[in-house]
This record gives sequence, structure tokens and C-alpha cells, in this order.
Amino acid sequence: MSEFQLIDQNVLRAAFSSAMSKMYRDEVPAYGTLMDLVAEVNVKRLAKDTSLANSLLATDGLNRISDERHGAIRVGTEAELKMIRRVFALLGMYPVGYYDLSVAGIPVHSTAFRPLGQEALSHNPFRVFTSLLRLDLINDNNLQIQAENVLAKRHIFSGAAVKLIEKAENEGGVSIPDSEHFIREILKTFKWHTQANVTHELYNKLHDAHRLIADIVSFKGPHINHLTPRTLDIDQVQDLMPSRSINPKAVIEGPPKRKCPILLRQTSFKAIEEDVDFTDVKNGKHTARFGEIEQRGAALTPKGRALYDRLLNKTRDKCTPAADGSNAQDYINTLNQVFVEFPDDWKTLHTEKLAYFSYQATKKDLAKADTNLSFDELIEAGVIRFDPIIYEDFLPVSAAGIFQSNLGDKEAANIAQNSNQDLFENQLGAKVLDEFEHYAKIEAASKKACLEQLQF
Repeated sequence: MSEFQLIDQNVLRAAFSSAMSKMYRDEVPAYGTLMDLVAEVNVKRLAKDTSLANSLLATDGLNRISDERHGAIRVGTEAELKMIRRVFALLGMYPVGYYDLSVAGIPVHSTAFRPLGQEALSHNPFRVFTSLLRLDLINDNNLQIQAENVLAKRHIFSGAAVKLIEKAENEGGVSIPDSEHFIREILKTFKWHTQANVTHELYNKLHDAHRLIADIVSFKGPHINHLTPRTLDIDQVQDLMPSRSINPKAVIEGPPKRKCPILLRQTSFKAIEEDVDFTDVKNGKHTARFGEIEQRGAALTPKGRALYDRLLNKTRDKCTPAADGSNAQDYINTLNQVFVEFPDDWKTLHTEKLAYFSYQATKKDLAKADTNLSFDELIEAGVIRFDPIIYEDFLPVSAAGIFQSNLGDKEAANIAQNSNQDLFENQLGAKVLDEFEHYAKIEAASKKACLEQLQF
């Protein structure tokens, strides 16, 4: 098939993201309310903060604010994970980072499938945090076997979807005539099904082992667990959620509120209770899916990330947030006190190489460029401006905190940390990309393009 007949991956990903958002809004009405609230807060924040608006405009980030979101799914087997990887590759999404959530008593390990490169991210940054169940972390051998038997019998992709995937791989991409059919068939994998594929008794056993296990094993496929809009003021959204009849979690995960946002801050509303028909019992209930909001800041260098991790560990040594929110204010106060040590101005973050930045030549000063000046001196002279590169990935402690806020304290099972990236990559059938290397390449390419523009 000729190359011109293939749909651009960025266009296909944007269409898929839009279709998934519509499906989830229909399934979880509170998500629609949340999207409307976030849009209102973003408009007000941009009107008040011209510096933020200008930075987003300079980095092509302004147009994507309204539709930026990520999803989260959980798969049960190596075969499911491999097929998911193949699907996302056709959408221009690749595995970045390895996340071990067993540190929080959650029997999964994960990666994030997302677009790579500034052009793809600017067009549509949709990403899916994808977790694989680790049955080896369940102590009950009999329950492991039962879960394995259930998972072995299910097929999360339709026959039509598999044929379309194989056809696209053979042709080097999804064709324009196939694109709508491709999206419809792939979406079926992530749809919520009220019909479970286990008995009520087995569901309860899985649930008692860990609610996440029951959520992964008991259903026909990896229903989308949540979708996440991006806000420019997560504290404002957190404060306003109750006014929209949305009950937020007690603590915003991630770094504290800052003048210069870094990494990722996340909050969520409580998981909804949904009707389920088990194979032997009708009118059952299941609680797992929820709404999430994120505020993204600057991507940190290894030096910056080491400082962040040290300060977060120090905070949690002093005060660990309870899932029920009973010590929320104590935790927030401790977090703010400890993170005073992390610089909170862009100049220092840039000078001390704590974060990654993109560069642009300022048009008004191009003629003033002195070839004898160093790159940093050109910045000081106003010839070059720098803007933070947005963090596109995730934080394992924050992800665990979001899970636990919806699962409750009783679900914090005592599972020892058991990181195994090699095992995960074998199950995935590919290496996960290193996020630091990726951000460093974006920064270096930006610097090179800037100097070329200045004819240096």
C-alpha cells in the first residue's frame, strides 16, 4: 500500500484519544463535570498569568492544554501486554520508564506508553499508564492458579481488531480507509463491561487478596481505569471540586505548590461504585474507576530528581499521609517545610542544571548577538530565552498514592518491594526508554536549533 494512503500517527492518536474521552465521559458522568471544571480554571489562570501564557505559547503548549490527558489500564498477562504494545506502537506511543508499585503493596509493575519527540508531543501528548499484574506477589498459591486459569481463557481484543493490527503492521501503519474501523475495534478493549467472568465467590477471594487483583482478573478486559485532564492550577480545582458534588482525595500527590512547578502533581475523586453481574449472582457491585486531575511542571535532570526524591523521602519519614486523609494538613505542612530546600525560581533551576529547558532566539535581539558570547551570556543578554520542558512521565509514589486513596488503608497489603525491570521488559517484548535520556535529547536539539538560528 502506498505511503500516502497511511494516516499520520499523530492524527490517529488524537482521534483515538478523543474517542476514548467521549466513551469514558458516557461511562463516568462525573468525568464530564470534572473536564468542565478544569477548563474553567485553566481559562481563568491564563487570563491572570501572562507569563505562563507566554511560556506555553513559546513552547507550542498552549493549544494542547484543553485536550491533554492520560489514561490508565491494567492487564493480566504477558500476552495481553505484548499486544497492547503493538497497538500503541501503531498510535505512535512507546514504553517510557519502569515503575515498581510493589513498594506500596500494589502487585503490579508498569510503564507509560507515550509519544516521543517535541513534534509528536505538541500534536497530541496522549499517554497511557499501563500496569501488568504480578501474580507471583500473591501468597495464596491456589488463588494464583485460579486467577491464571481465568486470565488464560479471555481475549481482550476482538477478532476484527487483531486482523486490523496485523494488517497495519504488514503495511507499515494504519491506512486512512481503515482508521475509523481501527479506532472502533480497539476502543472495545477499553470499554467497561458489567458482566464479570468469575463467580461472586472467586471475586470476593480476589478482592480480599487485593482489590486491584479483582479489578484486573474479574472482567472481560482492561477497562479504562481513569482519564486525566491537565490543569494549570490543581489547588484551585481541588478547592472547587466539592462545589460540583465531587469528593476529592485529601492530599495532592507530588511536590508542594510552587511558583515554578516541577514534575507532576495529581489529585482524584473517589472511585465510583458500579453494577456488576457475576457468572452466578446478579446485581453485584465493584469499585475501582475514578477521576483524576494532573498539573505538570518542569522535567527534572538526574540531579534535580535526586534532590526531589531525597526531600520526598525526608517528608514521608516525618509524616506519611494516611489514605483516609486524617493527617492531611500535617503532611502538607511537613511537605512545604522540607521542600524549602528545593530552588523555586527558573534562573536557579537552569543555572544549577536541576531541570531541562528548551531554547529560542528572541527576534528583537537577533541583530545584537555577539559571537564571542557564551551560550549562558547570550541568555543573560536577552538574546536567548529558555522555557521549562514539560514532564511527560509519572512518579511511582504518586501513582501508588492515587491507587491507595481509592482502595483505602485496609488495601495497603504488606508486599515487599520487588523491582524487576528485566522481567517486565521480557514480558513486554521490548526495552523501556530512559526518560532522562529523552529529555536531554530534546534539550540538546533545542539548543542546536537556537544556535543555528543565530548563525553561530
